[in-house]
Amino acid sequence: MSLSIGIVGLPNVGKSTLFNALTKAQNAQAANYPFCTIEPNKAAVAVPDERVLALSAKVSPKKTIFAGVDFIDIAGLVRGASKGEGLGNQFLANIRECAVIAHVVRAFEDDNIAHVDGGVNPSRDVDAVETELLLADMQSVEKRLERLRKTAKGVKDAKTATDHAESLLGWLDGGKPAASFILPDNELFLNCWREMGLLTAKPVIYCANVDEASLPDGNAHSAALEQIAARSKAGFTLVCAKLEEELQGLPEDEQRELLASYGIEKSGLSRVIRAGYDTLGLCSYFTAGPDEVRAWTIRRGWKAPQAAGVIHTDFERGFIRAEVISYADYMSHANEAACRAAGALRTEGKDYVVQDGDVMRFLFNV
Repeated sequence: MSLSIGIVGLPNVGKSTLFNALTKAQNAQAANYPFCTIEPNKAAVAVPDERVLALSAKVSPKKTIFAGVDFIDIAGLVRGASKGEGLGNQFLANIRECAVIAHVVRAFEDDNIAHVDGGVNPSRDVDAVETELLLADMQSVEKRLERLRKTAKGVKDAKTATDHAESLLGWLDGGKPAASFILPDNELFLNCWREMGLLTAKPVIYCANVDEASLPDGNAHSAALEQIAARSKAGFTLVCAKLEEELQGLPEDEQRELLASYGIEKSGLSRVIRAGYDTLGLCSYFTAGPDEVRAWTIRRGWKAPQAAGVIHTDFERGFIRAEVISYADYMSHANEAACRAAGALRTEGKDYVVQDGDVMRFLFNV
């Protein structure tokens, strides 16, 4: 599985600059005026993980493969986007399949950079964007309701599903996000729910885009945004798009020095991805051998057969057992044979809950 993050926000808050920096793609035009991103930008990036590098240095495989994250950046949203104002609403469909929404909010003052609403105000800006997401969801539900009503007389559970959809529409119309709607036990409605990919049902990470001086402790604007995140039980992280852009192209040692000069250890990329992992309850396990060292993304709490299934469905279907070495044990012994001799290699069955950092080999038969 791969983590997918859709980036939203008002125009001119640093979305495209951040996207450029996070992906190193530099293919999302960044400029000091609204609507400079007129096509959705997509890029896949590797999940920074020092454990992968350490395993690779130890094993010397032919290939080293990190876990991946897909970032999708769309044009800035403005008030009235759901009614055709601006350009951002045209691209909302591109983030309906994303697992998480990263909402970039401006949290810095700069008279040289125009603000679409005249000044920095995180609470107002969040409300503007989330209102448009809510209105876009209402449109999706209304369209689905039209279809359900046409089939209500001839399809099993369609009348009940229609009633549930009408309740959902009323819920959204009351200004409440889909995430807080209690899902009923109705298969047809649940299928509709999954197909609609409602934006306000997705977990959110609020990204406060601050200036360099506000790293690492933030400022009054970012503090206000952090309170919003806490009230909605959403993720939160500080980023400095300008600094992230400066980091690109520098050798790793110089990147570390630059980050340290601002009192931080991790780049914005690392913090955003970590927030995504934490928000969705994800973790990584590893496979390591002479051909390949690779990180695999799974949900916390998954058992060994489910984890095996992300490699290939046959691994899950024909699962027999797993050989497991913790990352710490793997790195503290000379090699896998030494781990086995020391009893650090364990054989686990189908009920084993995979832990973050496990180094695994699966045995299966189909």
